[in-house]
Amino acid sequence: MTNSSAAAQTTLDDVAVLMPAYNGQADVDLTLASFDESAPVHVLIVDDGSAPPIVAPALPNLKIEVLRIARNGGIERALHTGIDALAQRGFRYAARIDAGDRAVPGRLARQRAFMEQHPRVAGLGMWTQVVTRAGEPLFMLTPPAEPRAIRRQRFFRSCLAHPSMMLRIDAVRTVGNYRADYRSAEDLDLFARLMERYDCANLPELGLYYELNEGGISATKRRRQIVSTLRLQLRYFNVANPYDWMGIAKNLLHLMLPYRTLQRIKRMLLTPRASR
Repeated sequence: MTNSSAAAQTTLDDVAVLMPAYNGQADVDLTLASFDESAPVHVLIVDDGSAPPIVAPALPNLKIEVLRIARNGGIERALHTGIDALAQRGFRYAARIDAGDRAVPGRLARQRAFMEQHPRVAGLGMWTQVVTRAGEPLFMLTPPAEPRAIRRQRFFRSCLAHPSMMLRIDAVRTVGNYRADYRSAEDLDLFARLMERYDCANLPELGLYYELNEGGISATKRRRQIVSTLRLQLRYFNVANPYDWMGIAKNLLHLMLPYRTLQRIKRMLLTPRASR
């Protein structure tokens, strides 16, 4: 059975969308409205101390629960809390997305079908279209699909787009869940630990519209993110892997260049020539 035919027949009773949120009600509403699946979609919003509190929008085909945390503690704690809550509710898969991003129709069904067919895969991403706040396309992220290539390149490029990921909840908890040891790089930390025991892969098709937000973690906490990434690179450094060497050099360069300069370079390299 192909992935597309399996996805058409799948249910989503054991899948829940996991979205941490801190303020930004309009972005939450926009993101949840983008889900378009043939089966009902379960959603857990972890409200990380928003003021006013996040309210679940009334949307057809979505069953939304808001789990409130009294004080803002950061995305790492919010995701850790969310994974534990989904496990307690009996879900097997957590589909990540962030407020402001948009899901491609049928994303959840296609990811679940793949993971059912590949039990060693603990995390599954998809190709991602990066867009402006207004939804205008900037560039595509098309990382490798195969687990072996992802392992080799994981510290050189963004092989797994965090908001596009579907995670096997029991595997995430087995390796220690999300944690705050590497602040602002909690996704890379989790993926590295998952790949010590399981596989991570990508579906080589569009699954997410990722909003490039100048106020997001990558912009406002950039230095912390780079330092955390460098610490992870040194923790898992493989002297025989040239991508590990190139990854350290790349992140040292990121420390020196301004954020906006890096974004301009990325757009120049990733934007198709025909659209320039």
